[in-house]
Amino acid sequence: LFIFETAEIQTFWMRNTPLALSIAFIDERGRITNLADMQPQTDTLHCATTPVRYALEVAQGQFAQRGITAGALVDGLP
Repeated sequence: LFIFETAEIQTFWMRNTPLALSIAFIDERGRITNLADMQPQTDTLHCATTPVRYALEVAQGQFAQRGITAGALVDGLP
């Protein structure tokens, strides 16, 4: 879980990351704004579509396997 001081458009890439990940961008209310699948060892940019306070990375496909989509609410965030 990445926690940002203020809500801003955040951008991630996978340079030097050896495994495929999925990322959820989460706004200050805990709503997932968008998801992205990220391939290892790439410089492809993956950006939040709106300002976010959090980003959560998991093994690629885990959000889809659990039926988690944009618009879902995340509880228990700091």
